[in-house]
Amino acid sequence: MDLDNVYDFSNKVIVVTGGTGVLLKPTVRTMVELGGQVVLLSRMRDKDLINEMWQYGKQPMFIPTDVKEKTQLTSAKNQIMKSFGRVDILINGAGGNQPGATASDEQSFFDLAEDAVTSVFDVNFMGTFLSCQIFGEVMAGQGSGVILNISSVAAIKPLTQVVSYSAAKAAVDNLTQWLAVYMAQTYSEKIRVNALAPGFLLTEQNRYLLCDEVGELTQRGRQILTTTPMQRFGDPEEMVGAILWLVSDASRFVTGIVVPVDGGFSAFGGV
Repeated sequence: MDLDNVYDFSNKVIVVTGGTGVLLKPTVRTMVELGGQVVLLSRMRDKDLINEMWQYGKQPMFIPTDVKEKTQLTSAKNQIMKSFGRVDILINGAGGNQPGATASDEQSFFDLAEDAVTSVFDVNFMGTFLSCQIFGEVMAGQGSGVILNISSVAAIKPLTQVVSYSAAKAAVDNLTQWLAVYMAQTYSEKIRVNALAPGFLLTEQNRYLLCDEVGELTQRGRQILTTTPMQRFGDPEEMVGAILWLVSDASRFVTGIVVPVDGGFSAFGGV
């Protein structure tokens, strides 16, 4: 296998939902460095990231998009097809959680607001579902393409408190397997669908849950490290290698799987 060619994305159009978020920024940078034409679909523009993308000679495209809105996804697809004529890779990274859908000492499961639970499920599952519909149809017409859904270890081992988020990510895993079979059997064996399940990555967004004001671990942070064999948190850059493998021809016989990047968390039974 010629690895230089396998990881050459210079002829690839890569659509990334949630691409301006902290988890996927390192992946976006790397794909641009490897020649990919990356299109960012997100509700929030990141000027610094877009300026970095310019440095590698590819004109970056950012399309403000709420993945819960099918009309916005369709409009984004039309712009992409007009500019590039194809979509080779789709990475579904849009997602997140919110306090209203999270059980706690102050808010029991029985008190969770329906609209908060629905909102979390919609952005994580329906956003992925709709993106797969819109861009998967393009791939079906082409007879080729790769879809990578960003799941979570919470789908594999449901975590305390984050009930709606865990359920939504479990639905993403199921959709990934179903769609992998459907696309291969109905359209082309050259259309692959997989998922990547990040573990506990220490980012600015979740640092307050894992560490206190002086940088010491919270009780939840200590619990996580106790059940993580590598005994540390991960970094978003540590997702890049697995993502590149899953969306490249290096994994051309791989479809319908969920790859944990979690320091062994999902494999550990606690004893």
